[in-house]
Amino acid sequence: MKGDPEQRAVQLGEYIAANRATVRAAAAVFGCSKSTVHKDVAVRLRTLQPELFRQVRAVLACNKAERHLRGGAATRRKYSRR
Repeated sequence: MKGDPEQRAVQLGEYIAANRATVRAAAAVFGCSKSTVHKDVAVRLRTLQPELFRQVRAVLACNKAERHLRGGAATRRKYSRR
């Protein structure tokens, strides 16, 4: 996704907040890298829309707290199919 980084940051923030999406999921939807998504929502969004930044930060903190469970579930699904 090319274009204005500030506009992209707001769109990514709104998507993550609305869908409780992970950084990887948002990157896949918007067609950019995880690094770009993280930079947009962690750095640019803070100055552009502080309230949206707080919402996104809460979603990402929740995702980070749950990531060990998601990894275990993915491994369980992978080996139970065999």
